[in-house]
Amino acid sequence: MELPALPASAAIDKQRTRPAPSAIAELLKPVTWFPPMWAFGCGVVASGVPLAGRWGLVLAGVLLSGPLVCATSQAVNDWYDRHVDAINEPQRPIPSGRMPGRWGLYLALVWTLLSLAVSTLLGPWGVGAAVVGLLLAWAYSAPPLRLKMNGWWGCAACGICYEGLAWVTGGVVMAGGQSPGWPSLLLAALYSAGAHGIMTLNDFKAIEGDRQMGIGSLPVRLGVPGAARAACLIMALPQCGVAGLLLAWGQPLHALAIAGLICGQGLMMRRFLADPIRQALWYSGFGVPLFVAGMMVSAFALRGILLAGS
Repeated sequence: MELPALPASAAIDKQRTRPAPSAIAELLKPVTWFPPMWAFGCGVVASGVPLAGRWGLVLAGVLLSGPLVCATSQAVNDWYDRHVDAINEPQRPIPSGRMPGRWGLYLALVWTLLSLAVSTLLGPWGVGAAVVGLLLAWAYSAPPLRLKMNGWWGCAACGICYEGLAWVTGGVVMAGGQSPGWPSLLLAALYSAGAHGIMTLNDFKAIEGDRQMGIGSLPVRLGVPGAARAACLIMALPQCGVAGLLLAWGQPLHALAIAGLICGQGLMMRRFLADPIRQALWYSGFGVPLFVAGMMVSAFALRGILLAGS
């Protein structure tokens, strides 16, 4: 497919040779850093390992998860999605011309190298996790894989990178390079699966550009009502699994808290399902925080189990 020309706004300032700091910050999208940073923190809590003497590792892990690896994924996505953004979000740094030339690509490469450098502070497991996360970031947006062309694969890659990988990395770092126990791995896997639905929420604002550029997001593949129902089910079912596991592990209060958070999301989902395009951003702002709150609740439940058994 021949890519369309970027809008005329991209050439407004022909004297601009480098991006302004504000354009760089917008490209790296700090608002998206929270989920992997939070998931890393959940892995730290779930490990049951005391923080004393490990604060430096924790801070390095949080930095790596959010401002580095996640920011890299945002830069990569904006560069390879610049023609889609010209349709959906022409005010973004690259299509608007505030990020001139190939600066978007250069920043993605620099942030990739910086992420790898910082990951060495976390030892071999930290480097390995960074490599996996960066590979997923590039595979999601860049050809030849460009996983985002298929909404099922693309959202899965994001869910794994943002939630599961960050959670497991937090546990590994705290345990001195040892793999977390299977309960922590299972919780990480369930929340990764649930995050698939969260990623789908982001696609409702980009339907027109995705359709024109042949990107098979779930709203394009399933239609708006079908994708909305799928997103809700994918978010809710793994959380039900978490509540069931906590109950089976002898943590009824934590399981009850998770159930309450699911009910709260269910009420909000009714509003979202009534008008997915207009309410997707609203649900992301008010419903998703209940999802991530449940992650920390389950992490503390697991921590309690480990400390009680030690």
